[in-house]
Amino acid sequence: MVLDHKKDYPARWSALMSLAAKIGCAGLTLHEWVKKAEVHSGMRAGVPSDVVDRIKALDRENREERQANEILRKACAYFAMAELDRRAR
Repeated sequence: MVLDHKKDYPARWSALMSLAAKIGCAGLTLHEWVKKAEVHSGMRAGVPSDVVDRIKALDRENREERQANEILRKACAYFAMAELDRRAR
């Protein structure tokens, strides 16, 4: 909507503010929505939000896997030491 009516206003910000008032949201909020729409459509450089969400999920999964591996490594070392102590007696 902003992109369609941009030519009717002297500046992009004035188009944003006018349309934001008409739909009942803050101008900055509408500006962020327009930027995201431009990224998704390829009009603006950037990474689409669905890709960012997927990267965050994969990073979270990797962190959880590393923590689980560390717990297993420590448990393995603990039981190995316990077995060595048992054999030494």
